[in-house]
Amino acid sequence: QVQLVESGGGLVQAGGSLRLSCAASGRTFRTYRMGWFRQAPGKEREFVAAINWSGDWTNYADSVKGRFTISRDNAKNTMYLQMSSLKPEDTAIYYCAAGTVVRDPTLYNYWGQGTQVTVSS
Repeated sequence: QVQLVESGGGLVQAGGSLRLSCAASGRTFRTYRMGWFRQAPGKEREFVAAINWSGDWTNYADSVKGRFTISRDNAKNTMYLQMSSLKPEDTAIYYCAAGTVVRDPTLYNYWGQGTQVTVSS
C-alpha cells in the first residue's frame, strides 16, 4: 500500500511555471507506475501524464505535451510534474495516482488529496 501527498500548487500568471511534487510513503514506491490527473470545476477528472516505474517511459495528454514534464526520483519516493507556459485552461486541482499508466482514472489504486493550480490571464 502507498500513501500519496501532493504539494507545489498555487497561483501563477499565464506563461509562468510551477513544479508539483507527489511524495509517497512506503518502500515499494519504486515498483509503482504513476500518473498525474487534473479536475476543473464542473468537469471530469482528466489524464495529464504518466510514468513507468523506472522513469524511462512517459506519456502525455495532447493538451500538455511540450509544456509539462513528468519525472520521478525513486531514491526520494517522489514524483514531479514540471509545468511551463501555463494557460488559464490549466487551472484545476491536480492529483497524483499510483498503480498503472493508463489514461482511465478508475484503474488507479491510490490517490493523493490534490493540490490547486490556478493560472490567471
